[in-house]
Amino acid sequence: MPWIEATLRGQRVLVRAKPDGAPAAEGGRVEIRYGATSDRAYHAAVRNLEIRAGTPLIADDDGPPRASSGVHARISGSGATPAPASASGSGAAPRPARAWIAYTDGACSGNPGPAGCGVVLISPEGKVHEGFDFIGESTNNVAELTAILRAVEWASPEPAAILVHTDSQYSIGVLQKGWKAKANQELVAKVRAVLATRDVRLVYVPGHSGVPLNERADELARESIVARRTRAITR
Repeated sequence: MPWIEATLRGQRVLVRAKPDGAPAAEGGRVEIRYGATSDRAYHAAVRNLEIRAGTPLIADDDGPPRASSGVHARISGSGATPAPASASGSGAAPRPARAWIAYTDGACSGNPGPAGCGVVLISPEGKVHEGFDFIGESTNNVAELTAILRAVEWASPEPAAILVHTDSQYSIGVLQKGWKAKANQELVAKVRAVLATRDVRLVYVPGHSGVPLNERADELARESIVARRTRAITR
């Protein structure tokens, strides 16, 4: 089956295609690769892809190699499966014993504009939970901070560590690096106070770089904006 070039949130990807050039989608998702030499396969929602008319097909033999065993991950859809923490490019930090793992992201249609946040939570037992929160008219930084706040609020209240992955260096700076917040001071103070009640560590992951659960958190944040609603995580 051939490939076709497309753009996923500003980043070039290769997409599995049918002979007529349409994405070879199943259930609204299609296999993608982040480069012609990558053997790491992901699945993305077709609605998030931009494919220009007339883009030529790439023969399978000239496309990326077959996916390596154990690195095929979904980045859109319920029950996203995290890549192993030891896998190259998984974006996962070393996991403390009995810790909750969270991937968070904020999105804003315009800045300011309709905003929302998405959260992927993984329990210490490995169960995956997904949720999102529609914030209303706001900014991207508020959405990023709110995503971290929701992750901690939605995790179990048991005294376990929480490892929060975010692509917001701003959030990490104002929450854990002592940066002075020139804006959003009330929200920053609230998030700091909540984080102080738990053993929380913020971990930076680069956005839109193929980290599966970071991509999923972004998709959930955008889903909240489209749906104009909140779907909290309940256990």
